[in-house]
Amino acid sequence: MPDKRNALVNSLLLALLMISTLTSLSTGTVQVSLADTLAALLGQADPMTDFVINELRLNRVVAGLLCGAALALAGCLMQTLARNRLATPGIIGIDNAATAFAVASVVGIGLSLAPSAMALAGAATATALAFGLAGAKGTRGYRFIVAGIGIGAIAAAITQVMLSRVAIDDANAAYPWTVGSLNARNPESVKVLAAGLALGYLVLMAITRALNTLQFADAVAIALGTRLKATRILGLGLSVLLTGLAVSVCGPVGLVSLLAPELARALSRPGKIPLTASALAGASFLVVADLLGRSLFSPLEVPAGIISAIVGSPYLLWILLRPTPRSLT
Repeated sequence: MPDKRNALVNSLLLALLMISTLTSLSTGTVQVSLADTLAALLGQADPMTDFVINELRLNRVVAGLLCGAALALAGCLMQTLARNRLATPGIIGIDNAATAFAVASVVGIGLSLAPSAMALAGAATATALAFGLAGAKGTRGYRFIVAGIGIGAIAAAITQVMLSRVAIDDANAAYPWTVGSLNARNPESVKVLAAGLALGYLVLMAITRALNTLQFADAVAIALGTRLKATRILGLGLSVLLTGLAVSVCGPVGLVSLLAPELARALSRPGKIPLTASALAGASFLVVADLLGRSLFSPLEVPAGIISAIVGSPYLLWILLRPTPRSLT
């Protein structure tokens, strides 16, 4: 039987996403009406409007949509696997490690792989280290989170050391990966992210039932026919893939992976992992954060990563200070 509440939530979040996208495309130093924006997207606008929408803004907005969705899905997955609201890629250090590796490829320290490949390598390295340091508990418990926080701090320090030892031009080229920015993103990296996100989402839809059983005790999940080890390994791998590809495009905007799943979980029916709702919420959140960063202090631009941190940090503190955090379900 269809879940009417989740369908309604997804429809509302999709509508919000469309509004956010069109607003971001039409807003900037050059204001474009909604009608002209739609005409440009359909290839029916004048050359100037077409240039502003399709050449200057569209790739940036698409990058925000894809990065937000990927980070939110990765956060929802990691929270489900760890059964902990704090277990997101940004908090356990995956973002920072992916950023460090991506920066290493940009500043030219002998690692010539593309930022996408390097970011994936960094995300995988951080996950493996955190998993190993957590010991027998794997992704469960606070030991995994504490290990990840330590790894993230080390990765952030390494990034700063690399930036301090290279020429100013190289440091400026790598700067967007340290703060989280959608400005002038590489179209090829965006295409790779789009392919990875599509693949990851299809796989997640195929294993949704198994992921839902992870909310129960292991014995119950096994009794329901879930292959726990395979599901956890696949989920962890998808989280690394999505995080690495997203960071290779926009840098560390980690709090998206915390806020978007929380919003989706609050709106959706309890007992289900809100994967689609998380992706839609994450995409909207990052597009709006980028829009605010471009608009609030124009002509100065505040990176989307800083805007998301300003919005998300108080909520993170609220989670930490609550005496009895509510269940993920």
